[in-house]
Amino acid sequence: MRKPTRKDLIKLSITLPLYLLFLLWVKSWLGLIVVPFIIDNYTTKFIPWGWWKNSPNKLLRTAMSWIDAIVFALVAVYFVNQFFFQNYVIPTSSLEKSLLVGDYLFVSKANYGARKPNTPLSMPLTQHTMPVTGGKSYIDAIQWDYERVPGFEDIERGDIVVFNYPAGDTATTNPQVIDYYKECYLIGAEHYPNTPPMDSLSPERRRAVYDLYYAAGSKYIEQNAHIYGRKLWRPVDRRENYVKRCVGLPGDTLAIKEKQIYINGQKSPQPQNVQFNYWVKFKGNMSERLRHELGISRKDLMDGNCGGGLYCLPLTDATRSKLSSYTTIVASIEPFKNPEDYTYPLNGYTKWTADNYGPVWIPKRGESIRLTLENLPIYERPIAVYEGNKLQVKDGKIFINDKESDCYTFKMDYYWMMGDNRHNSADSRYWGFVPEDHIVGKPLFIWLSLDEDRGWFDGKIRWNRIFSSVDKFK
Repeated sequence: MRKPTRKDLIKLSITLPLYLLFLLWVKSWLGLIVVPFIIDNYTTKFIPWGWWKNSPNKLLRTAMSWIDAIVFALVAVYFVNQFFFQNYVIPTSSLEKSLLVGDYLFVSKANYGARKPNTPLSMPLTQHTMPVTGGKSYIDAIQWDYERVPGFEDIERGDIVVFNYPAGDTATTNPQVIDYYKECYLIGAEHYPNTPPMDSLSPERRRAVYDLYYAAGSKYIEQNAHIYGRKLWRPVDRRENYVKRCVGLPGDTLAIKEKQIYINGQKSPQPQNVQFNYWVKFKGNMSERLRHELGISRKDLMDGNCGGGLYCLPLTDATRSKLSSYTTIVASIEPFKNPEDYTYPLNGYTKWTADNYGPVWIPKRGESIRLTLENLPIYERPIAVYEGNKLQVKDGKIFINDKESDCYTFKMDYYWMMGDNRHNSADSRYWGFVPEDHIVGKPLFIWLSLDEDRGWFDGKIRWNRIFSSVDKFK
């Protein structure tokens, strides 16, 4: 047994209390089994931790020093990334003009409380796929139940939040298939073109039609793996990371009327940079200078080009007013009217659109709702998928865990998330509620911002956004 030095004791007096405080925070007493190893590392050294340092083999010493450094870095990154913070880059325009494509966010997991991992065995700095091999970056043989350590604050209405994509439990290895359920529905509908209109069917018959569509679409995807890739299931913490604004809290009743959000019957303030699509008729071509001035991306311009000088463009109130003033190049600006589309729930018939939606009650932990065949499609996924119950409909009656039920009490809080780019955002209007166990963290600030439309010597780095607080976009 080796006698510890004063330096060893100082290191132990710092490391051990910090580790014990960490265990107290995450309430994981299983971690106490590591304590004897920490003590041994700094004092007795019964285990020869650095045996290779005294080896006469130089190659071995060099190789082991690299392995030691890499393992330490991976373990450190894993714990920091799991419990404290991670980086996130904005990949799409769903939050413009609040957060822009190319904004790199510092996301705190401590603010709302870090989750204990569902899949503890995973490769650090990967979400679900290995970067080179393309295989899974996690081992799902070990699955832990949802638990969250205490956070510093609760989610507030208007917060920008990073969360796991709720509809991402089923996916394919083809990344182009973003929403598996919608893809199945659309494919299945094509297989049965003579189905009677949904508004002519009873709620139970609509469920049967949806099940028929889903089964046909799912079978088609599996039979065409060369197009869609392999079908797979992902645990909660391995689903894609999304970032949206929380517009509805647990227990709220949300409605959208003519693009305006109402919470519990009261008009909800719009974010300062909220965008809607407009039909813009140009007399000529838009110059690059004007495009930059208005903050219209090259992708928006290309995707919105309908030919003949007509464009469908996302504009804030400020950019719409500015564009209206350029009468020499703009012939007209008209609001875009969102048609009836595939809003949540797909297996219900609501006639809701992105601009006129609801009202819908957002589930809250401990509160109950009366279930009917009409509202069951809205709450079926939270009950059956997110909270793990067996749900069936037989002879017009609802059964939960094989018991006839007309009421359900929720076990988790749920949130309603939307993008500020309202006509270009895949959000809760299309895939429903975000359960609390899907919440990842709170973006605190932008640490880097890159404009994909510009070169490195032509303003690619948006210096005015670096270290900007995300709260200023609330």
